[in-house]
Amino acid sequence: MKAVQLVEIGRPLQRREVPLPVLGDRDVLVRIKAAGICHSDVHYRAGTSPVAPLPRTLGHEIAGVVKEAGPQVTRLKAGDRVCVHYMVTCGECYYCSTGNEQFCVEGKMVGKYCDGGYAEAIALPARGVVPLPDEISFEHGAAMMCSSATSFHALRKARLKPSETVAVFGTGGLGMSAVQLARALGAWEVYAIDINDDKLKLAEAFGAVPVNAAKGDPVSEIRRMTRGRGVDVALELIGLPLTMRQAVRSLAIFGRAVIVGISAQPFEVDAYRELVGKEAEVIGCSDHLLQELPLLLEFARRGSLDLSQVVTRAVPLEADPINEVMDALEQFSGDVRTVITP
Repeated sequence: MKAVQLVEIGRPLQRREVPLPVLGDRDVLVRIKAAGICHSDVHYRAGTSPVAPLPRTLGHEIAGVVKEAGPQVTRLKAGDRVCVHYMVTCGECYYCSTGNEQFCVEGKMVGKYCDGGYAEAIALPARGVVPLPDEISFEHGAAMMCSSATSFHALRKARLKPSETVAVFGTGGLGMSAVQLARALGAWEVYAIDINDDKLKLAEAFGAVPVNAAKGDPVSEIRRMTRGRGVDVALELIGLPLTMRQAVRSLAIFGRAVIVGISAQPFEVDAYRELVGKEAEVIGCSDHLLQELPLLLEFARRGSLDLSQVVTRAVPLEADPINEVMDALEQFSGDVRTVITP
């Protein structure tokens, strides 16, 4: 079958012919209908986040149709519409048994440590494959498996409560989901911070207050709009030391900054003024949980999460257009979210 793979770190992805995946007794073979291109894939290509071994088929945002189910699979059958949880886990270790399977001692991330969705098909354990409601397109289902799911997990890590305020740093795919999900979870006000006017206009259409960081200090603007108080929750979704610092500095007393973006550079915190003196928190957020996906899909099914203006482009399963999308993401430009449609 056809796949687009990372063959060498720092080099463009390549189209290659690879064998059809082998189906295990508890696996399902999914014919891929859509695979999202995530900023994390750009980090993998650049070597910022390690991928092993090479060559590797990238892509961890996957939706499709079950083509075949292993003999021990009873929950899914051929023809079912599905989306894929991107962690392949053992289901038995301490972390899996406590519902924190992103730290599974035998866990492998799809598209990083095992082959992913930049291909025509994928075989995965059935326990990590989730039914996709008819009301949700394959393109939207795929994007939700990372950007929306990670934003949802970040808001849960932040312990967001109704009537609290939220600042979302970065209005790409994660940010647009974060804005909508924060509103759905009862946030009193959501501030969207970016330097791209078009993305800020879209965030505003989803109910956020836009803050253009290219026109001034976003922390000062947030404090002005909150009458000096700051926000209860700040999500950093970009992965820059600057925006990580801004997220922490924007916090109110008892505020929680959740760091989601990937960066190879450290960032500084004034421990007394920004943390101790406020009893504020900085929280790391890694991936998301399988148990969160059904509720996330229900938000989308009911219309509380709308990706119709977020997934803005589709490209074929070919190396050149995929690399072009990744090049744009590397420069923090391009469409909000792009999917591959094999």
